[in-house]
Amino acid sequence: MSMFHLICGIWGLLSLSFCTVVGCASCCPYQFFQQSNRRFEQKTDRFWKFSEEADRWVEVQLPCDLISGGDSECGKVKNRREESLDQEHGFDDKKKRLDRKDGKIGVLGPFDVVLMPLRKRISLTKMSETSVWVTGESGSIYERFWNGLEWVFAPHDLPISAGRAVAVFIINQMILALSESGNLYQMHLQLGETSQPVWVEFSATLNQIKDNDQEKNSLILMKSGVVSDDGQGYFCTKNGTLVEIDVAESPRWTNHGQPAGANVAAIAAVASKRKVVYTISSAGDLYEYDRKSKPSWKKHIWQEKKAKVSPLMPSKGCILHGLSGDHSESLFLLTKEGTLVERRLHQRKWKWVVHGSPEHQTLTSITPPLQDESWETFISLFFTSSAGSVFEYQMPKQLGTALNNQFPEAWGSHEHPLHAKAARGIAGLPLQVGRILFALDDGRLAELHLAGLGGENSGPSVPQNFRRKASTKYVWTILDVPESEGWNAEYCTEERGPRNCMTGTKDESNDSGISSVTGRRKQSQAQNYYLPLGTGGEPNRSSEEYNLPDDWISNNFRLRLLYEGKSFFLITNDGWVFEYVCIENVWVWLRHDSSSTMNGIVGSYNGSLFMADTFGSLFLREWSDNEIAWRNCTAMRKGRSIVAGQPWDRLPGKARRATTEDSIFFVSKNGRLLQFMVYMRKFKWKDCKNPQNVKVASIVDQELFRENIVFVIGRNGRLYQYNKVTDLWHEHYQSQHLILSQFPGTVIRPSTKSLSGSLFMLSREGGLVEYQWTTWYGWNWVEHGTPYKGVKLVGSPGPSFEGNQLLLIGSDGKVYLRYLDKDAWKWKDCSFPSMGNKIVETHSGGINEEKPVRIDENCASGLSKDQDNLADLNLNCEPKVASTRPIPFSEGSVIFELRDGRLAELQLVEETEWAWSRIIGTPNSLCLENYWIALASS
Repeated sequence: MSMFHLICGIWGLLSLSFCTVVGCASCCPYQFFQQSNRRFEQKTDRFWKFSEEADRWVEVQLPCDLISGGDSECGKVKNRREESLDQEHGFDDKKKRLDRKDGKIGVLGPFDVVLMPLRKRISLTKMSETSVWVTGESGSIYERFWNGLEWVFAPHDLPISAGRAVAVFIINQMILALSESGNLYQMHLQLGETSQPVWVEFSATLNQIKDNDQEKNSLILMKSGVVSDDGQGYFCTKNGTLVEIDVAESPRWTNHGQPAGANVAAIAAVASKRKVVYTISSAGDLYEYDRKSKPSWKKHIWQEKKAKVSPLMPSKGCILHGLSGDHSESLFLLTKEGTLVERRLHQRKWKWVVHGSPEHQTLTSITPPLQDESWETFISLFFTSSAGSVFEYQMPKQLGTALNNQFPEAWGSHEHPLHAKAARGIAGLPLQVGRILFALDDGRLAELHLAGLGGENSGPSVPQNFRRKASTKYVWTILDVPESEGWNAEYCTEERGPRNCMTGTKDESNDSGISSVTGRRKQSQAQNYYLPLGTGGEPNRSSEEYNLPDDWISNNFRLRLLYEGKSFFLITNDGWVFEYVCIENVWVWLRHDSSSTMNGIVGSYNGSLFMADTFGSLFLREWSDNEIAWRNCTAMRKGRSIVAGQPWDRLPGKARRATTEDSIFFVSKNGRLLQFMVYMRKFKWKDCKNPQNVKVASIVDQELFRENIVFVIGRNGRLYQYNKVTDLWHEHYQSQHLILSQFPGTVIRPSTKSLSGSLFMLSREGGLVEYQWTTWYGWNWVEHGTPYKGVKLVGSPGPSFEGNQLLLIGSDGKVYLRYLDKDAWKWKDCSFPSMGNKIVETHSGGINEEKPVRIDENCASGLSKDQDNLADLNLNCEPKVASTRPIPFSEGSVIFELRDGRLAELQLVEETEWAWSRIIGTPNSLCLENYWIALASS
């Protein structure tokens, strides 16, 4: 009976459980159906992620608009991903663009904030009131020195083997330079007939360093460093340790190690009074090193959890004394989010104070005030933002326990100079009260100074006693920098004059009567000729109507010089490659077979030629194991099809200096500027993009007129330049009525010791246009017009000679000389060669005897041998000059193509006298068709 009741009880429990499960199951579909029918309601278009370091939620900037899902934004994710990969390899020249209005990254609009690229090599170091040392983005070192009359520049570059410089340190009387690889170099004065400073490697090895850990590494590489007020040097190594150098007697290194469980990513500041060094780890935590305390390393933590902000940015900070009391200390730092925080020590108590940042701005560097501003009633800190603006943060001299709301307008904006922005992450350098030097993103310098105090022509004079008000107006002055950064400042000289490296004297020989100082003021006004542009972007429709003609490459790059006076190349109409070369005193044509039909020769480097085929592919012709080899450069990674190259490989008669940055520039089919690295055969492509909304038509000049600068003409007929150092585009000021043709240009540099010179181009109407740079007056446009009424200039300008002569081709088939005679430009008609019983007949009807050309002496004897077979073959001959771009053959001769396909050489006889010396038959000419048939049959 009991067993029966037990079985019934179990059965009842199972039945109840089954009913419960079934009942719940019957309810679940209904609830799920109700949940699935609920409509999603969007509450926000902003996205967030949780940051464990910040212990809070932070906003995420998306690569495209995920809400709308429009093709206009999301379709560009792939391109942006490729650009991010380019950035990792150092090839990203496109600034990050952030739309502050809707919090998404996208196409740059009229009110968008442009985030400037991070410049890692620029630094400013003050040696004295008259000397400032600068490392540029190019890695060069130069000194801006006041010689008593004006500011001059002196070069102090590291040896080529040392690489690029990133910082300079002045420790007592020792000058140290830090290379990008982490090595230190010390400047020594080399004694001799002419004492010259030289850089000597200043290595820091562990056997020279007192190290409690007894590590055995052979060499310590430095990452960054600071110099304290008492002359001690502290460096952050690439291994994340803190080292100190004492140069009181002999250089002595001390290794202070690193915090437990952390590293030293940057040295924030040095409190000389307390002998404490503040460092920041890569995680963004603040540490202090005090050798007198135990333990030596201490970590500053956020005790006020609610007030904690994002981690600190590993960068230099600033220490101010007496803000909260007589013995208080305030350490100002920046967070990774770009806000200002203060670590305050008052009455032996530490406190964090958050000062924030200007609205919608991200701060990237702190500029400390001068120590002698004790007479001020307030203290100003200056900051650079990620958008390239400069902000000022003012605080009353005695904060006490009051908050900053007692000083309501604490943040003030000084924006940035006209057409330029401050370099991101580079702190300014106070020169004196009311004068601060800033580095600009385009490589130049700018001085922010009080109105009426400072500027380009103002020396380091002691200011008069005056009391500055908080509302005093600041103004900007842009300062030019040397050619190493792609700009126009000339280095000082040893010659007596205003630019002497030691003591400047006024130049009374100036014909205009303008003193040196006045002339440089005109130069500063010329900086307005540079108009900044965004990079990339789609071309507008207005530029499409000026597309390049089909025969553009052939007309401009049919001829190319290989070896001066010995060899040049020709591309025929059928795409064959021929070389005209002197072999054992005999001039012959050699045909070079290629795997593709060539269209033009767009560059040469170190005996190798770059050619473009009919499809726009770039081929490299070079010697390999005593044989000619062809290499398809377009097939390389990131290779592109091209339509144009650099017009000139060097100036006639002047060798080109080889550098580790050697590269050749081309123009792609879609109007972008391309850079092809060629140094040491480490081939690599780089897309330099194009000016915003403008396709590139042609290259006017590559680094012959200005180092690190490529001048181009857009298909809209305007002049632009690309800076290799900063990857920035600038448009040059140009009147609206002046429209340039799309042909390449020519450079004239009267002297390599001076940056003065001109770019010569053609206008769309066929006139000659000069864009001139002079030290005193800056940039100026000069229109030279045409030789005669009814005659237009066609094709590309020819090569320049003697620094004052330029050869051009007229629409009438004649060659014209534009030359400078006693400060006045004049025209001369050089006509065209004519063929008869005499070898050469000039345009005036007179007969000139053939004179030896300035080329190799062994080959000169064979120049006239070609003429014997050319007489009386006038069938299909047209002696007028074609519009094909001519090439220089030697220091005093030019090769032109005639309309019948032959070539003619024009030789400089004396000064400005030019004469036709010979006519060269070519495989491209119908004029000598019978001659070539007879030659082939024999």
